[in-house]
Amino acid sequence: MRILISLLTMLLCIGVTNCSVTKKKDVAYLKSETAPKLNVFTSKKGKKMPVLIFVHGGNWNTGSKDQYGFFGRNFARKGIVTVIPDYTLSPSADYNTMTGQIAAVIQWTKQNIAQYNGDPNQIFITGHSAGGHLGALAVMNPKYGINPTDIKGIILNDAAGLDMKHYLEQYPPTTENDYITTWSSSPKVWQEASPIYFLNAKTPPFLIYTGDKTYESIKEANQRFLTALHTFQHDVAPIRINKKHVPMIVQYIWPWSNRYDEVIDFIARHKK
Repeated sequence: MRILISLLTMLLCIGVTNCSVTKKKDVAYLKSETAPKLNVFTSKKGKKMPVLIFVHGGNWNTGSKDQYGFFGRNFARKGIVTVIPDYTLSPSADYNTMTGQIAAVIQWTKQNIAQYNGDPNQIFITGHSAGGHLGALAVMNPKYGINPTDIKGIILNDAAGLDMKHYLEQYPPTTENDYITTWSSSPKVWQEASPIYFLNAKTPPFLIYTGDKTYESIKEANQRFLTALHTFQHDVAPIRINKKHVPMIVQYIWPWSNRYDEVIDFIARHKK
């Protein structure tokens, strides 16, 4: 009976969400017709709402925006316009192409999100795993042309790749997982690909989640990143969740997850 009640409650919440949320599917953010597209989720009841760009993970070679409709719907229902892009995956692209595409998503959002009831002056970016890396790098590495003041905050969810130079020096890339294509064999490129080396006083505020049961490489890189971040943002403390890597994003399926309250509180504190 308890399971049945929980299931009925979940279905009711999903039904309410679908009634109050509009989804715009496969919106072009690049000029080519064959380029990746993005989805936008917005509430029918709000105006000039904060905006959250979510970059999916998948080890830089798998994943799709269409797997994360639950994320977009749940945030939109709570008054956050949510943009979820696809990007070209390895081996068809390297990290630089992917990051450039995420930068293009940010630029598109800044220019167009007002027509979806979003406030272009309240843009945040988040990502899980590889998506955390790409979102952070697009904002932090100046080569991608993003003004850091245009992003009010960066939310990392068990982010991978925060210090790829350090990781790849220990475990040089091979063809496994398309890492040679994604990262090349150049330590100079690895450093350019690592958000940790672009931290400075203008870096947007961070909210950081790490899983207690995640991969050791992610734990180590997040700790290295946090230590470097404390030079500029002294009070950032990661929120540690007793989960493995994939469940760190799966938990957002449930609209009553505490993660929503935490992220929305972070947005409220930094949106101006």
